[in-house]
Amino acid sequence: MAVAAVIMVGCGGLGAPGGLLSGVNGTSVLGDVLVSVLGINKVTEANLVGNWKYRAPGCAFTSDNMLAKAGGEVAAQKIEAELLPHYQKLGINSSNTYFTFKEDKTFSGKLAGKALSGTYAYDANNGTITLKTLLLSMNGFITLNSNGISLLFESQKILSVLQTLGAVSGNTTIAAVSEISKNYSGVRVGFDLSR
Repeated sequence: MAVAAVIMVGCGGLGAPGGLLSGVNGTSVLGDVLVSVLGINKVTEANLVGNWKYRAPGCAFTSDNMLAKAGGEVAAQKIEAELLPHYQKLGINSSNTYFTFKEDKTFSGKLAGKALSGTYAYDANNGTITLKTLLLSMNGFITLNSNGISLLFESQKILSVLQTLGAVSGNTTIAAVSEISKNYSGVRVGFDLSR
């Protein structure tokens, strides 16, 4: 996510609202690029504890190559923009989608208004999180972004996550989210969260 970002910034106007470096809901692609490239995108367990509300669709590429990351962050913003209207149709918004992580390794929250709770295991070294409820276990990833954290899942898994949690049941919106996810290999998709 750095050399390409610096080159793009030099083009002028790219960070303006609606510009190339302006992301979904006014997020900063450059901020997310710098967070990832500088290697400060790890979240400690102490930082994870607390209340997190949905802010926007989340997306990240898995490549470790810095140039790929720079291009990947811009592409991730494009995917997030594609996901936004589908998430809205699914009813995902900041008032009904949130997560609370507690020090005792339990979590609770809602996804599109559907309650979920259980336990979590978080590995801060590689940013992996496992959410376990009575009926399911979901493996995801936590990363820092310029406005909070991202809770992401492998792109192939996002459809089953949404279906399993009962956020929706068999409509064309799920198929659209699935199609977008399938078009990009090496992509993690989910939710950008803020306090």
